[in-house]
Amino acid sequence: MTTEAHTPPGTVLVTGAAGGLGRAFALGFARRGYAVAAADIDPAGTAETAEMVRAAGGRAEAFTVDVTSPVSTEALAAQVAGFAGGHVQVLINNAAIYATVTRSPFEDIDFEEWDRVMAVNLKGPWMMARALSPHLGAGSRIINLASATVYSGSEQWAHYVASKGGVIALSRVMAKELGRREITVNTIAPGFTLTEASYGLMDNAENYGVDRGALKRASQPDDIVGAALFLAGPDSSFITGQTLVVDGGRQFI
Repeated sequence: MTTEAHTPPGTVLVTGAAGGLGRAFALGFARRGYAVAAADIDPAGTAETAEMVRAAGGRAEAFTVDVTSPVSTEALAAQVAGFAGGHVQVLINNAAIYATVTRSPFEDIDFEEWDRVMAVNLKGPWMMARALSPHLGAGSRIINLASATVYSGSEQWAHYVASKGGVIALSRVMAKELGRREITVNTIAPGFTLTEASYGLMDNAENYGVDRGALKRASQPDDIVGAALFLAGPDSSFITGQTLVVDGGRQFI
C-alpha cells in the first residue's frame, strides 16, 4: 500500500479579514493547510488576523485594500499573486457593510448610504473577481457572501438586502463565464451569526431568532466557515452557480 504525499491546498484570499467572519475564514482555512492572504481596509485589524494565523502555525500575510477602488484591487491582486506564487486557489469575497447600515423605510434611505452599501457589498465582489481573474486557474474557487435576508426580505434594510441579492445574481453570471476555465463560483447566504458586529446590533443577540429555526441554537462563525471549506474542497467540484443558505433552517419554518 502506497501513501500519497500531502499537497498543501494552496492560497486563500479573504477580504474583510480584519475581524468577524473574515477572521474566522482566515483561521479556519489556515487550520486546513491553506496559506492565507488576509485583506481589509483596516490594516491594523488585518495585521492582527495574520498574526493569529501565524501564531497557530499557519502561513499568512496581511494586505490593505479598498474593494471599491480599481487601483486598490488591482494592486492587491498583484501583491497576493506574488505571495501565492502566481496562483490563487480560493477567493472569499467577504468584505461588506453590515452593522453600520441604517435601518429605515425604503423611502427614507439616504442616497449616499445606498450608493456606499452597493459599492462595497456588490461592486466589491465584482471588482475583486475581475482583478484576481488572471491569477485563477482550473480548480480555483470563488465564494461570495450574500445573506439569508435576501429570502426573508428583512424590512427597513432595502439597500443591504438588495446588495446581497445582487451578489447572488452576480455569482450565477460569473459561474457561467468562469466555468469555461473550470473555476467554480458559489454563494453562501448566512443567517444571523454571532460575530462582533452582530453583538453590537442588539442586546441578547444569542437568542435572536433561535425559536424560528429548525435547529434551536444561534449560528456561530465556524458554521459559515464549514460551508466555505466544503465549497472550496474537492467534494464540491461539480457545484457552481449555487447559493447555500446557512441559517439553521429558519427559512422554511
